[in-house]
Amino acid sequence: MSTAISQTAYNYKVVRQFAVMTVIWGVIGMALGVLIAAQLVWPELNLGLPWTSFGRLRPLHTNAVIFAFGGCALFATSYYVVQRTSQARLISDSLAAFTFWGWQAIIVLAVVTLPLGYTTSKEYAELEWPIDILIAVVWVSYALVFFGTIVKRTTKHIYVGNWFFGGFILTVALLHIVNNLELPVGALKSYSIYSGATDAMIQWWYGHNAVGFFLTAGFLGMMYYFVPKQAARPIYSYRLSIVHFWALITLYIWAGPHHLHYTALPDWAQSLGMVMSLILLAPSWGGMINGMMTLSGAWHKLRTDPILRFLVVSLAFYGMSTFEGPMMAIKTVNALSHYTDWTIGHVHAGALGWVAMISIGSIYHLIPKVFGRQQMHSIALINAHFWLATVGTVLYIASMWVNGITQGLMWRAVNEDGTLTYSFVEALEASHIGYLVRMIGGAFFVTGMLLMAYNTWRTVRAANPAEYEAAAKFTVEAAH
Repeated sequence: MSTAISQTAYNYKVVRQFAVMTVIWGVIGMALGVLIAAQLVWPELNLGLPWTSFGRLRPLHTNAVIFAFGGCALFATSYYVVQRTSQARLISDSLAAFTFWGWQAIIVLAVVTLPLGYTTSKEYAELEWPIDILIAVVWVSYALVFFGTIVKRTTKHIYVGNWFFGGFILTVALLHIVNNLELPVGALKSYSIYSGATDAMIQWWYGHNAVGFFLTAGFLGMMYYFVPKQAARPIYSYRLSIVHFWALITLYIWAGPHHLHYTALPDWAQSLGMVMSLILLAPSWGGMINGMMTLSGAWHKLRTDPILRFLVVSLAFYGMSTFEGPMMAIKTVNALSHYTDWTIGHVHAGALGWVAMISIGSIYHLIPKVFGRQQMHSIALINAHFWLATVGTVLYIASMWVNGITQGLMWRAVNEDGTLTYSFVEALEASHIGYLVRMIGGAFFVTGMLLMAYNTWRTVRAANPAEYEAAAKFTVEAAH
């Protein structure tokens, strides 16, 4: 028996492509968000044109930040993590390349069709049937690449981050295909096969679990790899991470009905969604605590490491938004909060505070590694980005909390004779200052993303192909 050292290389090309596009789509998607926030402050910014109206740009914004920015971040980090933890190259370079170009094509098709008004009108699932089919094909290809790499791994163990990535990939495939079963009646028009309350139930089973799996489980896969890596500490409790995984995927799938309180959905289904949402607090906080406690003995690094700051503050926002969500699922709280800006604030506590910050921290960690650099071009710019993102997120959330509670109280206020105390327009006027603060918070966040884009450009420009290749090399000890 002898041991030979064989040199091989990871496929970092597709990781580099997705990482760079994460930054580009982040700037575009978030800038769109600031534009539509400004339209609510100054309606003239709709420009009187149908394709620049709030109603058409808002779904483009959500698709751009969730599926373009968030999706590219998930592809980049999952392909990076699965190779490094499996000590194996992606199973198919050509299929991986197809997932990159296919995903960019989907995003471009969304950019074209949504402003033109082609939409199914389903939240987070607005794209029409030909694009839905392309999404399914690309997603199945993604699953083949990811799980194929797991199968060919040279390590016995499957690291927990890959459990979360794998769970997210499988569940999103199921959610997308079931919710988008539709009957085409034209080249870009279709009708859902479901109707009435059933359609609403299927949609929010999809909608909430797009949050639960696309925007939570996938990004927890990032957390379990990049937080220990950046802190240079082992995960606090590996056993807790496994319990976190199974509890989260068991419970999350049931929480969707809390979006349909006080609707035509049967009362028992609403109550089930509420109870499951409350129970969900336990695994969510278990994961947050596991990530936070990983910094035991390394808290001092936060003084000098803004990348670690992004990762840790994202966990704080994850803890906050996963406490707020179950509270808002309680029927009596929901009676005040639903249909108000409080919901928008809650969504962005998760979207900006958790999803964007964990993505930004992970991409800052990853980009120098895959481009063969020691670190990003400027640590000072990362530090500035951190404070812009944090202040922007807090301004956004606080303004929407105040707006939402104000709206809820004004809408339910009645006079002695039972008539409404305030008109809808009066509630809207009271919201104006909140919309202005929200827009300013969003502008702070986008400014930080522009700093990231510049920092990334300088880092990439300083690298050369020889450094790319050297970064991708890894050594496997093979027994013969």
